[in-house]
Amino acid sequence: MSLVRNTATIGGLTLVSRILGFMRDQLMAHFVGAGFASDAFLVAWRLPNLFRQLFAEGAFSAAYVPMFNRIIAEDEKAGGEGLPAGIRFAENVLSILLPFLCVFTTLIMAFPKPVVWLITLGFKEGGGPQKFALATELTQITFPYLALISLVSLMGGIMNSLNRFWVNAAAPVLLNICMIAGILFFRGHNQIDTARTQAIAVTVSGVAQLAWLIWSGRQAGVVLKLKRPTPSPEVRKFLSILGPAIVGQGAVQINLLIITMLAAGFLSQGAVSYIYYADRLNQLPLALVGIGVGTAILPVISRQIGRGEEAAAVHTQNRAIELSLLLALPSAAGLMTAAHPLIHGLMQSGEFRPQDTDNTAMVLTALSFGLPAYILIKVFTPGFYARGDTRTPVRIAMFEMACNMALNLALVFGTKLAFVGLAISGATCAWINAGLLYYVLRKRDLFHTDAQLRRRAPRLLLAAIAMGAVILLVRPTVEPHLSGGPLPRAIGILTLVGPAGALYFLCAFLFGAFRWSEAKALLQRRRG
Repeated sequence: MSLVRNTATIGGLTLVSRILGFMRDQLMAHFVGAGFASDAFLVAWRLPNLFRQLFAEGAFSAAYVPMFNRIIAEDEKAGGEGLPAGIRFAENVLSILLPFLCVFTTLIMAFPKPVVWLITLGFKEGGGPQKFALATELTQITFPYLALISLVSLMGGIMNSLNRFWVNAAAPVLLNICMIAGILFFRGHNQIDTARTQAIAVTVSGVAQLAWLIWSGRQAGVVLKLKRPTPSPEVRKFLSILGPAIVGQGAVQINLLIITMLAAGFLSQGAVSYIYYADRLNQLPLALVGIGVGTAILPVISRQIGRGEEAAAVHTQNRAIELSLLLALPSAAGLMTAAHPLIHGLMQSGEFRPQDTDNTAMVLTALSFGLPAYILIKVFTPGFYARGDTRTPVRIAMFEMACNMALNLALVFGTKLAFVGLAISGATCAWINAGLLYYVLRKRDLFHTDAQLRRRAPRLLLAAIAMGAVILLVRPTVEPHLSGGPLPRAIGILTLVGPAGALYFLCAFLFGAFRWSEAKALLQRRRG
């Protein structure tokens, strides 16, 4: 099944990237901790990273891939070769995108203070002018990454359209390699100098990723030529779709930006770091499952809908949801019940103190409640974009962001939950977004859950609950052993999650949520 194969390809390379990312975060936590310098760096990193998530993992692909495929298909129907027409479209997009990125990046690097103040509100409660000055300096260093990664996304969209998913999925590995090398070999003698080194490594990685995509494109016979800005009808249509797609696909990332702003502006020092480290763990299954499935199904359902095969498109989405829940539910259960030992075993050392572990674990528990919803959003939104509908996801995303802001303000200022309240708000609003996307698709008769999904989803949930119960039982025995060296920590974490994960899949088989014959068939296809 191409959906499983492509998801596995994307997910496997994303897993490599995320493992390296955890190594990077562990080094950051050890050498920089969760305080003055780490908060400043993470704010400087948030804006270009936001654009990476919006473009590389969301809006750009959602708007670009269907148009690129459609142009190729139409040219082939007209007797053309197909791919050259798609390349001409890509060159026209590049002719508009490149000048804009150059001007925008130059302006932000020249006048960074308003942007940093907007994100941090001047660090009123945690760090003040000194932290604001450091965050501004680091933003100037990291901001070229925004332009570089946008160009990477353009080439990556072409590679995805040509079913070379692995090329684009491999690019983030270079980011983590550069940052790990920076902190291991070029870090300074204090936390601030190490943060500067990491900021430089971010921009260096952008150059490396762009070089990788250009080289891979040449290997695939795709060479984009620079030309004068050409606002062709296809480009104008693409830009009209891109704006709404950014809002529709980027609601989760925009909400995280709002959470960062409130944490930096109104909460104590370290709050930005707690949310970042918790989100990194929460993002691992989202990247492996949600982005992998969402990226893989978009070209598939675009072609199915283009051929008038609506029933096939509905079937594809049902199987994508089933695959997503199979992996998302145990991930959420595991993160919610094992948050503290995971943070303790993975992060607590050097400058990362026990209090930092406690605070980060509370945030992770709250964030992971929304994990299945984040993944379902990635599965539902292609159902709109494949049909050329960008307005509906935008309206739903705008409503979600309004709810998120209201809940953020209520939980931060109306309760004592502080940064945990921000995480609760984000998870709750993710469920609102996913629920509304499903409701609209169902109401328009564009999607319905089939009998197989309705039968299996509750059984997967029961298996996940059983897994969480086992973790809670084993946790008190394992956690005292997580303060030793790397080997005892690794053994402790594996002892905690390994048997629980095995129990989940055993229960899934016993409850009839997944059959051995299906697993055997998938393994045989992979070997074939």
